[in-house]
Amino acid sequence: MIWEVFRQEQAGEYHTHCGNVHAPDREMALLFAQIQHARRKPTNSLWVVPQAEVSAVDADTDDVEFGGTTDKSYRWVSAYNVDVEFAEEIETSDREQRKAEGER
Repeated sequence: MIWEVFRQEQAGEYHTHCGNVHAPDREMALLFAQIQHARRKPTNSLWVVPQAEVSAVDADTDDVEFGGTTDKSYRWVSAYNVDVEFAEEIETSDREQRKAEGER
């Protein structure tokens, strides 16, 4: 039976997939995981999961789209018109507002 191994380097961090081990049961899988994936690397904890229990969706084979494919360019400054005249107009307006506030 194949067991997928997830390793956490330090407490509070995410567990990340680091490989798999072949073992007949969970206890042996944990032992093999310690030997193969935690012996030489800093490790706080290990998870083992039977490979058959892992479900997956793959964008290449399942014809699905994940986040990050929609256009959100409006979130970036490069999507806006920042010509010099417009910037000068804003600067002039700011100056006028500061002057008006100073006269109060």
